Amino acid sequence: MENKNVPVYAKVALILLAVVLGFFILYYASGVIIPLVFSLLLAALLYPLCKFMETRLRIPRFLAALICVLLFVGLISGFVYFITFQIVNFSEDLPHLQERVQKILSQFQSWISVKYHINSKQQTDYLNKSASGIVSTAAASISTIFASVATVAIWTVFVFIYTYFMLVHRRLLLRSVLHMFSSRYRAQVNDVVNETRGMINNYVLGLLTEMVIVGILNCIALSVLGIPYAILLGIITAVLNIIPYLGIYTGIAIGMLLTFANSSGFQAIELAIAFIIIHFLDANILMPRIVGSRVKMNPFITIITVLLGHLVWGIPGMFLFIPIMGIVKIISERVESLKALAILIGVEDKGK
Repeated sequence: MENKNVPVYAKVALILLAVVLGFFILYYASGVIIPLVFSLLLAALLYPLCKFMETRLRIPRFLAALICVLLFVGLISGFVYFITFQIVNFSEDLPHLQERVQKILSQFQSWISVKYHINSKQQTDYLNKSASGIVSTAAASISTIFASVATVAIWTVFVFIYTYFMLVHRRLLLRSVLHMFSSRYRAQVNDVVNETRGMINNYVLGLLTEMVIVGILNCIALSVLGIPYAILLGIITAVLNIIPYLGIYTGIAIGMLLTFANSSGFQAIELAIAFIIIHFLDANILMPRIVGSRVKMNPFITIITVLLGHLVWGIPGMFLFIPIMGIVKIISERVESLKALAILIGVEDKGK
């Protein structure tokens, strides 16, 4: 039989069907896939340390993997304890913050009364009606909140378990991946796996380093400006900064609201200016040098990736879809029929 070329419309239909099926699987199997992807990132981050313990310190692989995971758990626990301590200090000032908010609301009511001729009683009646609906909605969503917290706790446990087994059985997993392809492609697949592992390690380690530096700069800047809760706001914004393009503006909005409610509008503006300057330095100096050139994605594709990640997996997807897209780019660069996709994802060559 002679091979006939597949019509273009059939190729497009098959590609669209594969994309829709892929997103369908990612969405409905998120409870399994999200912890696995987090574990893959964490295993790639801990792999150099685990390998060092095995080769240089002669520690058995299972024990080296366990030590690496426990060290990371200790690091995360210390960070959570520090954040919790800051939140406790913040909660001690809640009565003062409540008085400040009530004063601002009273001034706002007076402004509405003068501007739109709506007296305080009418405003109070409207707020009471709205509040009753909000309270009923909040009461109905309490169970959902507890379920979400329980899900995150379970995911966290499974992430560490998966990471341990990935580090212990990494050679078995590699052989399994290689044997999915014919022998003539295995060398190329091995190169893709090694490049992917290096990209993930560089990306995650770079993000953590960048987060620490940005957090220190945020805390110093806010402390110099005399803004309340400088450490808490600086750390929250540094953590949110991990989400490309969108995270920094979320952090600025949260910081401005808390600062305006607790201090003054002028200091809220100072906070925004300080965060914007630090973000400019981060985007133009820190990010290119610290994260490196492993994940080269243009801003347009990056924003689309973040939004798709949020659509499919929510907040975890906004972080996880960036390295996933980086893996897609690495694979596309190695496959001739997918090089157009790699060009679309990548950045423009300044030399051309």
